[in-house]
Amino acid sequence: MDALKNITLRVAGIIEESIVDGPGLRFVLFLQGCHTHCKGCQNPQTWDFEGGTLVSAEDILSRVQGDPLVHGITFSGGEPFEQAQALVPLAAELKRRGYHLMAFSGYTLEQLLRKEGCQELLELLDLLVDGPFVEEEKSLELRFRGSRNQRILNMAATRESGWSPVLDELNGPVER
Repeated sequence: MDALKNITLRVAGIIEESIVDGPGLRFVLFLQGCHTHCKGCQNPQTWDFEGGTLVSAEDILSRVQGDPLVHGITFSGGEPFEQAQALVPLAAELKRRGYHLMAFSGYTLEQLLRKEGCQELLELLDLLVDGPFVEEEKSLELRFRGSRNQRILNMAATRESGWSPVLDELNGPVER
């Protein structure tokens, strides 16, 4: 827990229990700041890098642990990878405690691998939804993502493949 001392994140919002932001009951951390500015974004208020609230990583961990029903954490935004280096100690501690970790990114995996400071966070994730939201590709038939161009990546399999993207079984359409 000492690794979390003095680490703050700029947070747009928190949902303490969600069933729509990843598999199972999840704690969702919306990070503030995004350069992508996708047309039709459902969270444009998260774009401003000076907006949101500074929250300590220790406080976030405490809130997550306060709910014994939550077994997964989702990093969303904004763009969580704009704060990747600050997220790593929190993500590592959550992973050490057995939480399932997922992130949404407007960048593709290939772009994140070239972006400085992102690989360490990618190494901790179980799932990644990658790619920008594309309004013309919008579909309500998709699980955990808004447009057909976005992928749900199984990060363990992706790392095992030498960082070649491996789609997760959740990538299919929502069953009705």
